[in-house]
Amino acid sequence: MTGQRGYPSDLSDARWALIEPVLTDWRVKRRQYALDIGRPPEHDLRQIVNAILYVDRTGIPWRYLPHDFPPHPTVYGYFARWQQDGVFTQLTRLLRSLVRQAEGRDGEPSACVLDSQSIKTSANVHRADQGTDAGKRIIGRKRNLGCDTLGLLLTVLVTAASVSDTAAGVTLLSRIAAAHPHIRKAWVDVGYRTTAIEHGARLGIDVHPVQREPGAKGFKVIPRRWTIERSIGWLMHHRRLARDYERHPHRSEAMIHLAMIDLMARRLTGEATPNWRGT
Repeated sequence: MTGQRGYPSDLSDARWALIEPVLTDWRVKRRQYALDIGRPPEHDLRQIVNAILYVDRTGIPWRYLPHDFPPHPTVYGYFARWQQDGVFTQLTRLLRSLVRQAEGRDGEPSACVLDSQSIKTSANVHRADQGTDAGKRIIGRKRNLGCDTLGLLLTVLVTAASVSDTAAGVTLLSRIAAAHPHIRKAWVDVGYRTTAIEHGARLGIDVHPVQREPGAKGFKVIPRRWTIERSIGWLMHHRRLARDYERHPHRSEAMIHLAMIDLMARRLTGEATPNWRGT
């Protein structure tokens, strides 16, 4: 790609080098089955990623993309295809392994932490995909996250806010057990009931609820669980995640993967992640 970096969200050369092989391989494989195989690609992959990151970091609607990016239907089309083809999941797995190895850890985790975040939705989210979290008094969706002990994303499940942590936790544990067979321990909050704990035991995962100290008042750091609470805070650096704007839950999950991909790539290259609140 030629020209100067136009926006703070644009990929640096170092971050692009981390993800470029995966995207190039995806394009090569996809074009093997394309009808216009002799036609060269019209859009630069790096520009497409920059446009998607711009949406994720700024929170703008797709149709408000600046005109120096490719057309917004094209950008969203790539975003949707990458979600469908598991590209974001693949990049998350690759970068997580690299970050863990850089921290002196094994590439595959042996323990995880589960938690959820209820979030309000925008007007374009269908009523059937929303619900009410009575405890937090939020009408919208719930992001159910599974992270390793460094706070790096393992899996995410977006549901209506009315879905209980226990029900979502069963699905999270199943996904984690299938994708990460070395995991034998999971820390959760007390909202995860017996059903999730017993399901974890059947999968060979010891699910251990961690609660606040009795009588504690105000903010307290809760052992083990603080790592995933921090991860949720990291995700809020991406303004698109301050509210759930995605019409489909699986697109919402892709946005969370994208935010974590951006964070891990910056961590590997030593680049800061500016906070949108002060800009």
